[in-house]
Formats: sequence, C-alpha cells, structure tokens
Amino acid sequence: MVTETRPRPGETPRLSATPPRRSPRLTGLVTGVVLLVATCALSLAVGAEHIPLGDVWSGLFSPSGSRYDNIVRELRLPRTLIGIAVGAALGLAGGVMQVLSRNPLADPGLLGVNAGASAAVVTAIGVLGITSFTGYLWFALLGAAVAAVLVNALGGTRAATPVRLALAGTAVNAALFGYVNGLQLWDLSTLDTMRYWSVGTLEKRDPELLLAALPLLVTGALLAFALARPLGALSLGEDHARALGTSVRRTRILSVVAITLLCGSATAVCGPIGFVGLMIPHAVRAFTGPDPRWMLPYCALFAPALLLGADVIGRVVASPSEIQADIVTSFLGGLLFVHLVRQRKVAQL
Repeated sequence: MVTETRPRPGETPRLSATPPRRSPRLTGLVTGVVLLVATCALSLAVGAEHIPLGDVWSGLFSPSGSRYDNIVRELRLPRTLIGIAVGAALGLAGGVMQVLSRNPLADPGLLGVNAGASAAVVTAIGVLGITSFTGYLWFALLGAAVAAVLVNALGGTRAATPVRLALAGTAVNAALFGYVNGLQLWDLSTLDTMRYWSVGTLEKRDPELLLAALPLLVTGALLAFALARPLGALSLGEDHARALGTSVRRTRILSVVAITLLCGSATAVCGPIGFVGLMIPHAVRAFTGPDPRWMLPYCALFAPALLLGADVIGRVVASPSEIQADIVTSFLGGLLFVHLVRQRKVAQL
C-alpha cells in the first residue's frame, strides 16, 4: 500500500510504502491449522506409553515393524483420524444450527438430532438385537432425520421462529430420552451395551465405521459450506433473505439435511459428544463475526483440535486408565463459558 505523508512547510510531498495489514481472519485460520497439527502430533505421541515424535514420524512414513510402529499405526492413527472427522462434523453442525436458529447458544441437540440418534440406536440394540457398529450408523442417521423433521413440523415449517424451534426441540428431546432410559431399564443387555456407547469417546472405535460414515460426513460438510452464503442472508431475517434472493424454505431444509448427516454420523461413530457443537461456533464468532463464510471454516479447524486435545487430556490425567472425551469437553466447556462471560466477550448473532 502506498500512502502520502504530510510534508513540512517548504517540502514536497513524499510517498512512503507501508506493508499491507494482514487480515486477522486469515491469521486465525493459520492459527487453527497450526493448532490442529499440534493436537494431532500429541494424539499420536501421548498415551499410556509416551512415544517420541521422531519415532512417531518413523512409524508413519518409514515403519520398521517395531512396537512403537504398531502402536502408532494400528491404535493411535485411526483414533486421531476419527477425532478429526468427528470433531469437524460436530463443529460444522453446531455452526449451521446456531445460524439457522439465530441463537448463539444453540447446538444440534436443539433439533433433536442427538436424542433421535440415541433412541434409534437403543431400539436397534434392545428390540432388533443389532450389535455391530456399522448397524448403528444407519439407525442413528434414520433416528436423527426423523427427529429433525418432527421438530420442524412441530415448530412450524413456514412460520418457524427460534423460540418455537427451541420449544419443539425441548419437547422432543424430553420424550425421546425418556424412551431411551425406559428401554435401557427394561432390557439389562441393552443397558450393558448402551453404557459403552452412550458416553462419547474416541477409545476403541472401529476405523471401518469411519470409512462407512465418511461419504456421509463429506457430503454434510460440503453442503454446510455451500449453504454459508444463504445462511448469512437468513441470519439477517427472513424478509432480508427473501429480498436478497434467498429461498428461506430451501435453505432451512438443506440445513437440516446437513445437520442430520454431520451430527448423526458423528454420533454413530463415537457416541454422543457434548459441548463441541455448542461452544466452538460461539467462541470463534468473537473473531470471525456473524458471517458463516468465515465462521464455518474456523469451526472445521478448531472443533477437531478441541476434541483431540480433550482426548489427550483424558489419557494423561487418569493414566494408565482413560477419561472419556465427552467428560473432558463438558468440563472444559464449563470453564470456558465462565471465562467468556466474565470477560464479556460473548458474541451475538
């Protein structure tokens, strides 16, 4: 950038070159990439047995068949990849949900996605006798989709407002989780199986399930990014969105589809993991502003970094045992919420 400096009396104007100011948003994206790479390295190196980063590198790119190679490639690499995919999915689903409902404290559970997925999985286990993780995937997606459609129908497809959607989602969540608890108490075998699945964790998750869910996760992510511009128009209000040429009804329907694919698949892979879809979009909005075109990429980077970081913390604080990632994210979420409120940095849509 070239600027003109003010001359002193008797001097001729001089031009001085000043370097262009780097966009804070771009700097934030670079920071997100660095943070995600760092948490991936920790996820591969830290655990019940700490592995030097040099051995991690060798295990990934030039394996020699050593014990460290097997730990890195067979155990920690699939776990890290699952954390990246599930974290990004939850972050994107939460970002779309908050913009769609115009509520900065909303999460995918507001549409009954988590409750619907949980109810469908419990039914598959307790009634149909399905115990494979691959079977959970399709039931979780079906339950999430049915619950989302039901909430939107109760909230009023044409006259849906954030308050009506929140009330409808609360009612559906209460009914479905009551059904889940009742079925678990009625069938003890279901209770034993659900005890493992109902706490969200990256531990001992089948990498083949991630491969089965990956096309759905990618489709949901691409759809979420494609909806960034119409969601930005919708956040200004339905009248403004229509004036800008945005189809409100189509945007809502496609947003629900994206949320269902992302959150339903993530829940099927790792179980229900809270806080990530709630807090990450809310936190990054303080830096990106309300524009979904910037907020959603931030969510896709910082959410998996948070999930992997929580998973690493769970391995360290209870070593040689582990604390599930969902428990750690809930604890960190409470602390971060208190900090944001005390600092008065709570961003509004």
